[in-house]
Amino acid sequence: MLQRVAVVGAGAAGLCAARHILTRPASFAPPVVFEVSGNVGGTWCYEERIGTYPNGRPVLSSMYRDLRTNLPKEVMMFPDYPFDPELSSFLSHQEVQRYLERYCENFRIRPHIRFDTAVENVTPVSTTAENGESKITWEVTSLDSTGHQKTETFDAVFICSGHYSDPHIPNIPGIQNFKGTVLHSHSYRFAEPFSGQTVVVLGAKASGLDISIELVKAGAKVTLSHRNPPLTVPLPPGIQQASCVVAVQDDGTIRLQDGSVCQADVLIFCTGYNFSYPFLDPARLGLEIQNHVVSPLYRYMMPPAFPSLIFIGICKIICPFPNFDCQVQFALAVLDGSVTVPPQEQMEEVVRREHQRKLEAGVQHHHLLKLDQDQWEYCDTLAGSAGFPPLQPAVRSLYEEVWRQRQVHPENYREFNYRLVSATRWEQIS
Repeated sequence: MLQRVAVVGAGAAGLCAARHILTRPASFAPPVVFEVSGNVGGTWCYEERIGTYPNGRPVLSSMYRDLRTNLPKEVMMFPDYPFDPELSSFLSHQEVQRYLERYCENFRIRPHIRFDTAVENVTPVSTTAENGESKITWEVTSLDSTGHQKTETFDAVFICSGHYSDPHIPNIPGIQNFKGTVLHSHSYRFAEPFSGQTVVVLGAKASGLDISIELVKAGAKVTLSHRNPPLTVPLPPGIQQASCVVAVQDDGTIRLQDGSVCQADVLIFCTGYNFSYPFLDPARLGLEIQNHVVSPLYRYMMPPAFPSLIFIGICKIICPFPNFDCQVQFALAVLDGSVTVPPQEQMEEVVRREHQRKLEAGVQHHHLLKLDQDQWEYCDTLAGSAGFPPLQPAVRSLYEEVWRQRQVHPENYREFNYRLVSATRWEQIS
């Protein structure tokens, strides 16, 4: 019997899952990919409107108009599907979107996607297999654009719905007193409306820094407020750093952690996103889903109690597409039986030990899903277990070089271009 697999989401992770399922016709039926929008690409599919669509569904994309990738295409690409070599190394979101559309066409994924179809419920069902053993299947209930609801049974479900659509807005006492505009970077599209305004940007990670640079170029005055030590990277004139916002006072002024007070026309939260899976019942799955953590997940993918439910792309500070590619191939090896996962209790213990190791190393609880330097060993472990080619050493080497360049040239590191020369070497070509 071929296994039936549902894939939730047709962004990069969902397309990757579908592509690898389709290459294993001896084990898997063609996938059913549920996509709530009318396009592939997920977060890379730019949508100028914010809020909700006319049909009442929320706008999920957080893409802003002038975003360029902060990783070069030589590092970003799926390992078996390079970008057009004529393109610059650092791409616009339109170029990434076109790449994903070509990936979809090249691997003939589109016929298996149900567009404008929302997944409403994913529920485990215990059944008895032909050999008498109990088996978990999944009931997936979906709703299409005509209002037709349908429930189908699958052997496994890949959750590829991303984690850049539910804005995380920290609680700031007195925020209701602020007299200007408040928005999250999820709803930021371009800088021109903020020209001539005083803007406080909360959060100095990638989007906070990127948006601050866009704002000052458009003539805004920016205060970059964050809880970390002051950034040592050279910032353009017009951006000043400040400690984190602790409250908005009765008169609408903003109080900072160092006791100082400032005024602003606009507050932009660049404070990340929550994990949100409204179609799952976490308690029933033995999962805890908090703002920034989903746990326990064996190999950052599988709830130990239900290893046929697979989360792809949940880790942070990674090379996303190569990471998805490794995760998907490992997960399919588990599903087809070529990799055996330990019993539930052992998987839970593996997760507990990994979390303990990170916490003892000083990692904060809400950063447990950040891989960063651990991503290379992680991907190598998945490749070694499932017997697929590991990521090329040149990918790691170039990733680390670009990370260094970002610290030194936050404004213009994207002007460099690279190419991979071999599995172990890259070179800068301009």
